[in-house]
Amino acid sequence: MNNPIFLDYAASTPTDPLVAEVMQQHLCLGGNFANPASRGHVYGWQADEAVETARAELAATLNADPREIVWTSGATESDNLAVKGLISRGLRLGRKHIVTSAIEHKAVLDTCAWMETQGFSVTYLKPNKQGVITPEDVASVIRGDTLVVSLMQVNNELGSITDLGRIAAICRERGVLSHTDAAQSFGKLPLDVQALGVDMLSLSGHKIYGPKGIGALFVRRQEGLVLDPQIHGGGHEMGMRSGTLPTHQIVGLTAAAKLMQQQMCDETQRITMLRDRFVSHLQQIPDVRVNTPLTQSIPHIVNVAFAGVDGETLLLALNHVAISTGSACNSASVEPSHVLTGIGMPRELADASLRFSFGRYTQVTDVDSAGSHIADVLGRLRQ
Repeated sequence: MNNPIFLDYAASTPTDPLVAEVMQQHLCLGGNFANPASRGHVYGWQADEAVETARAELAATLNADPREIVWTSGATESDNLAVKGLISRGLRLGRKHIVTSAIEHKAVLDTCAWMETQGFSVTYLKPNKQGVITPEDVASVIRGDTLVVSLMQVNNELGSITDLGRIAAICRERGVLSHTDAAQSFGKLPLDVQALGVDMLSLSGHKIYGPKGIGALFVRRQEGLVLDPQIHGGGHEMGMRSGTLPTHQIVGLTAAAKLMQQQMCDETQRITMLRDRFVSHLQQIPDVRVNTPLTQSIPHIVNVAFAGVDGETLLLALNHVAISTGSACNSASVEPSHVLTGIGMPRELADASLRFSFGRYTQVTDVDSAGSHIADVLGRLRQ
């Protein structure tokens, strides 16, 4: 590959130069390099002030209280803390049932599978053909012993949007907690946790042009909602997550979040135009199927099936475009996407599907070149 066109923004985004500049101010001598927990000198106080300012700013982007933000290493850790952290609550209340879906990110699916080894039961909802879990689906499986419903707002392979607001309302009515992995929706959809109504929300820095290795978990302040820490050693983050806080990553995450919020409206319009232009190129190619429900999805992700070819073979042949077959967390697996088979797609078509995702630096020339390249390579492979 020689500078291939990057269309894999759903896997990770490059750090924005403005974000990197902010982070640089918290790395070296002369900046806020100290341990924020060092209370005995001015260096520690300055680092702590930077962390708490960032916490307040991130909370503001979510319409949350700063005390509801817990710093983590990313959405995967946030998902683990949100679900595993409820074990004591579940045992105390006699609620040992969890509801999720069959097409969640592995950070949720694997965590729920581990909870089953601890005596909890899990209902894995099957999505409709658009990759959406409906509020009616959730309402039909909530039981008297249901502890939490964990559903992603935007699917990471299809881009499909689930109505978390209505689902959270159903959960509240039934006395059930709600959690969402918002790694793919944060910065792309308006997120107001008061309006949305979820009790917990996971997010990640490297999906929004921030640094890798940093994320957060929103935990609604309410009586009785206390999470069991999964990392012990110091009682940081209101006792829910111990460890020295990485000041430079925290301020980087918040700076990236503010940029995403400021640019969201214009960027959504621009990326919608790019997505539609790209899809129009693909529709000129025979036996191509768009798996993403274009009317119920974010424009940043489009999943496409190319009948008659193997997805991995096509992926390797498309050496002018950087894309993926699905979630980066599953890239070592030879099994077809659990998301695509989960919406009822035949294995041979799931194996022939690729995910394209667009972002801040994608240009019209990129989607035009990618469309031409795909048509050329696909024609040669099918011959």
